Amino acid sequence: MDDRTKLIHAGKDRDPYTGASAIPIYQISTYDQADPVKLGERDYARGDNPTREALEEVMAALEGGADAYAFGSGMAAIGSTLLLLSPGDHVVATEDVYGGTYRLLTTLLKRWGLEVTFVDMSDPEKVEAAINDNTRALFAETPSNPVLKIADLAAMAEIAKRHGLLSIVDNTFMTPYLQKPLELGFDVSVHSATKFLGG
Repeated sequence: MDDRTKLIHAGKDRDPYTGASAIPIYQISTYDQADPVKLGERDYARGDNPTREALEEVMAALEGGADAYAFGSGMAAIGSTLLLLSPGDHVVATEDVYGGTYRLLTTLLKRWGLEVTFVDMSDPEKVEAAINDNTRALFAETPSNPVLKIADLAAMAEIAKRHGLLSIVDNTFMTPYLQKPLELGFDVSVHSATKFLGG
């Protein structure tokens, strides 16, 4: 199955309950439970929902990833990913990263104790020079928003692996149809699905 058919047929491509040729939007918050202690497959929509599960399966297939998680916004995905780090950790990030990501890193997560150095990721030497003893992650965005600088993702992934860093890329502009960060060695690829992916 190539990327053109993965978008249509990856994961569950029909509704198991009705036979519909697409998973419908399930607008439900709670699920019936036969036993109040031993809960069934689903207990509350915040934790699981068939519609979101179908999206996650397609995204994992398109990205070539082991799993995918859908959030209410791209910033929720980025924020949740950065919460894999701990207070006192350091992140090397694209200097012209999306404004919401910049504000998250320089305000909320800074108060939480996360440190960040912004660098021109089109220059691998500058990325190497920004890594220090408490660096735990590399956050790339290519093309960057709004300047559209290009980073060599394979080179960034190699730097991250050599230093034992979690490598994260915002793949919003390129989508997994045009750019495969995981195949280039990145650990995590995030998107704002309301942009090019949803278009």
